Amino acid sequence: MVVKKFILGFVIGLLFAGLVGVIFIFAAVRLGERKTEVATGSTLVLHLEGDLPEQASLDVPIPYLQDQPPMTTAETWRLLQKAAMDSRIKALVLEPRGLSVGWAKLEELRSDVMAFKKSGKPVYAYLRGPTTHEYYIATAADKIYMAPEDFLDVKGLRAELMYLKGTLDKLGVEMEFEHVGKYKDYPDTFTKTGPSPETLEVMNQILDQYYGSLVNVIAEGRKKQPDAVRELLDQGPFLGKPAMDAGLLDGLIFPDELPVKDNLINERAYSRAEVAGFEGKTKIALLVGDGDITRGSGQNSLSDNGITSGGMIKRMKEVEDDQSIKGVILRIDSPGGDAIASDDILHEAKNLSKKKPVVISMSDDAASGGYFIAMTGDPILAYPNTLTGSIGVFFGRINLLGLYDKIGIKKDILSRGRFAKIDSDYGPLSPEERAKLRTGIEVFYNSFVTKVAEARKKKFDETEPLAQGRVWLGVQAKKNGLVDELGGLDRALELVKERAKIPASERIALVSYPPRKTLLDYILSRDDETPSVESMLINRQIHALLGKLPVQALARGGVMRLMPFAIEVK
Repeated sequence: MVVKKFILGFVIGLLFAGLVGVIFIFAAVRLGERKTEVATGSTLVLHLEGDLPEQASLDVPIPYLQDQPPMTTAETWRLLQKAAMDSRIKALVLEPRGLSVGWAKLEELRSDVMAFKKSGKPVYAYLRGPTTHEYYIATAADKIYMAPEDFLDVKGLRAELMYLKGTLDKLGVEMEFEHVGKYKDYPDTFTKTGPSPETLEVMNQILDQYYGSLVNVIAEGRKKQPDAVRELLDQGPFLGKPAMDAGLLDGLIFPDELPVKDNLINERAYSRAEVAGFEGKTKIALLVGDGDITRGSGQNSLSDNGITSGGMIKRMKEVEDDQSIKGVILRIDSPGGDAIASDDILHEAKNLSKKKPVVISMSDDAASGGYFIAMTGDPILAYPNTLTGSIGVFFGRINLLGLYDKIGIKKDILSRGRFAKIDSDYGPLSPEERAKLRTGIEVFYNSFVTKVAEARKKKFDETEPLAQGRVWLGVQAKKNGLVDELGGLDRALELVKERAKIPASERIALVSYPPRKTLLDYILSRDDETPSVESMLINRQIHALLGKLPVQALARGGVMRLMPFAIEVK
């Protein structure tokens, strides 16, 4: 028996050592990849599929273990800039498919393609199973193609609002919330059976803005009048021939029939190509905060599952202490989260701002806590369709007494202290407990409004009417003085150069914080508090399944600076 156990342990050890060896071999191969040689007259084929994160995810260089990690927004932006100045690249082919990005990122992508077109090189779009998201990007192309039997699913927009109170009542579950701000309607999902007038007001404004943006880009790209585009959208979705007849497409062809067929190079290969004079020596940091905000030790830095206060602070200190960094673009894509964590991050962001020129660039979401951490007093840029503001606070707890009664569970609670039971799930809040919570969140709310007023150089009484938990779109936030300019990464880079006194024409090296990590980097830097590769991959799949729901922030509880809804308009 002892011999068998020894042999089994020896075999398992060999297998494990072999697996580790394979991992290191593939990691070494990835690290040692040579620069891509680009042939003269090449066509860059840019595949845009799934998510386009702000923060680079873990790159696992093992075939079949995971799909290629998606390129980030900034990587795509820089790739197109490089291709525009590369004389070896003669054309660009866009292949968007199954995009799951917000409307601000769509604006960034489309503007990046439009900037590429200024080089005089043609742009072609080839669509597969296109929806409105893919078509939005494609309108920047000179020609748009689709397969003969494909389907153009462009038909306008809708928003679906879900309310769970009826189901929770049947289960005997009650969600109890206190919030400040009449628009801070996140709790309504759990406490009401339909939308409030305030919710309908905001959601209709969002739909109007998104729809107007869609109409305008189609009108611009397809050389039509906006009214004609609205009439067309009322006729969608479209089969191939009707889409052609309506002027929405330029051809129904197969991929091998595209005007460019030779010397094709994809974005992965081209990202490893060198272009003389593209990268400068002056370093600008791109410091990314992506996801919901939670408290954390920072041992895992910025995980690809959200923003931890410790991790974000650690990265900010790294940028502060690096003398070679001449300016910082703080890129935020967050619906908010834990109020204490947000406060900690803002404190360190202000320290960073005292040492380096900083410009804030907002992506799809910079709401509630995501907006709060931008209150350094530095210039703030948003896209017209960025979800921002939501200056409000709420606290929630669950009452499971009804469910416990249904399934026969009974608790006897012994307590010492007047409010010891305030966070118990066995019974409703008393009037005294509710008043206690209300006092606390009003303090947080007033602090939030005060910090916004100070950063935006306004009075409290001017700022508070813009708060109330209301979500604004970027174009509205600009009118209300909550952001300084409408623009994307190009404009953010221009501004940070101005503030750092870097000549506008000078080439820069963009340094990402956190950088994309290979598996070898991950293994060598791992400590006891760093999650396993398996858990990170599982978390990524959960994130893909749940979309933008702030699961981590809600699971940790506490006072929330959190956007009142996760929005996906289709």
